[in-house]
Amino acid sequence: MRTTRVTVAALAAAAALTLTACGGETAKSSSVKQISGQAKAGAATVLDRPFSKPDLVLTDTTGKPWNLREQTKGKPTLIYFGYTNCPDVCPLTMSNIAVAKKALPKADQEKLQVVFVTTDPERDTPESLGAWLRSQDTAFTGLTGDFATIQAAARSLGIGIEAAKKEANGDVVSMHGAQVIAFSPKTDEGYVLYGESTSVDDYTKDLPKIVEGENP
Repeated sequence: MRTTRVTVAALAAAAALTLTACGGETAKSSSVKQISGQAKAGAATVLDRPFSKPDLVLTDTTGKPWNLREQTKGKPTLIYFGYTNCPDVCPLTMSNIAVAKKALPKADQEKLQVVFVTTDPERDTPESLGAWLRSQDTAFTGLTGDFATIQAAARSLGIGIEAAKKEANGDVVSMHGAQVIAFSPKTDEGYVLYGESTSVDDYTKDLPKIVEGENP
């Protein structure tokens, strides 16, 4: 089996779950119970209780307001929270999605919405975020804005993020949950979750079903 079915309640109750610090560190979150690492039988975790799409308006890479619910209504959508200065997890996740997306028929590529919401808005300006995403896929949407607003939206999806802070060695690290959540074009609800270990092959196998709003 490549799919694990779990309830949101069970996920929220899981103990000792962690945030990811790009660069290989981890830290426990005291504010949000994380849901990474629960899909032990495969890449996809199909939620019995889907997440509602956050009522979120941020700034896109052109500097214009972007309403998540309105812009993605009725469209298959992948949402990920990360930051552009991340040396490993974030670029790998977006690259894996970009490669898998290219395997879809052209019409399905155009349907799929991939939204990257920065967890480091102080450094991820619309311009820098746009340049970074264009190196992955020119159709990806990047959003930045007020950190508190972003954090609240992430928490509504069971994803913990913390404000970026400078380490003793001078590096600036943004702690964040590394989950990708897929939203159905049929219900606009987040019904599938992927962890940071999800591979290109996993996404390639599942995206055709995600586009149709089906369980992978």
